[in-house]
Amino acid sequence: MFLDEVADLPLAMQVKLLRAIQEKSIRAVGENHEKSIDTRILSATHKDLGKEVEAGRFRSDLYYRLNVIDLVVPPLRERIDDIPVLSEFILKNLVAEWGGDIPTLSVKALQKLSQYHFPGNVRELENILEHAYTMCDDDLIKAEDLHLVRHTACEDNNGEVYPSISGKEEFESLEEFLSSIEKEAISNALEETKWNKTAAARLLGISFRALRYKLKKLDIE
Repeated sequence: MFLDEVADLPLAMQVKLLRAIQEKSIRAVGENHEKSIDTRILSATHKDLGKEVEAGRFRSDLYYRLNVIDLVVPPLRERIDDIPVLSEFILKNLVAEWGGDIPTLSVKALQKLSQYHFPGNVRELENILEHAYTMCDDDLIKAEDLHLVRHTACEDNNGEVYPSISGKEEFESLEEFLSSIEKEAISNALEETKWNKTAAARLLGISFRALRYKLKKLDIE
């Protein structure tokens, strides 16, 4: 069992999880009898659970049950040397999903990434490389292909710095907001060119490969 963002579990769910760990049994929804279980739990969070316990947002008994082996993974900005390896892994996954040749990062592109703060951690690196992969004209990602956002920083209760997001009240996330704008622009270009994809790509100022990728990602038929 893997729990992502264990610190965000509601207190009621924490009680149920604690009981399952202690009793080694669960009762499925709609059933009257409990079943024995044999599980190993991996949990992850970016928050300081010790402080969450002190604030009353996380149960101390569950914290001590989960905190058997504690592995601290530093944020990406503190392990810049991992960027080339992570980038290669991410780009291979993109190619496996969308097809094409595996692109490489130029020396200047790697230098630009190494100088970036990455408030969004590894997930932001994934988004940056996905954007660069669709925008580059060949199989070499240059520094100018990297879209590094200037974030307005804010802090959470633990002092961690995260980008603030504004102007997206009607959407669940910034990604959804940006996707809606991108989808509208592509649809307009296709209508204007009578669905000539080569002409639409030229009108949008992107490569045909980039357009084909975006059509599939945004589910535009």
